[in-house]
Amino acid sequence: MPSFDVVSEIDIQEVKNAVDQASREITTRFDFKNTDSSIVFNENDLLITLASSTPDRLKAVMTVLEERLVKRSVSLKALDRQKVEDASKGTVRQAIRLVSGLDGDRAKQVTQAIKAMGMKGIQAQIQGDQVRVTGKKRDDLQAVMGQLKEQVADIPLQFVNFRD
Repeated sequence: MPSFDVVSEIDIQEVKNAVDQASREITTRFDFKNTDSSIVFNENDLLITLASSTPDRLKAVMTVLEERLVKRSVSLKALDRQKVEDASKGTVRQAIRLVSGLDGDRAKQVTQAIKAMGMKGIQAQIQGDQVRVTGKKRDDLQAVMGQLKEQVADIPLQFVNFRD
């Protein structure tokens, strides 16, 4: 039986490269001079911390980071932006969590979306942090992929391990 896996993964190396590029750009751009703007990536916690002197400059730092992430093919849906906080010396900071993997609720959301399609012979099983979709026909599985892209728009989905 043909099958594929639905996963939500991010390439940590690409995120690292994007953060490095954005950080370099911030240090060289004139409009960020004397704003104490910075971007720090904590790989262990999958957390990016942005800091700047004003909320407006923080938004500009976020824009630079988003541009770099998009150029590196990292989905912006994987970013979970936290609230902007006041930091020391009158500065502001914002934490951004990277969402990786399908947790229980999101996996249920994917399986419910597949069941709601009402296609015969299509089954979905939650296996850890991924969902295995099996069916009798390859065309049905490809239709499921297309509909999942449309219906589950709040998380980045990848379809891997396609087998005939």
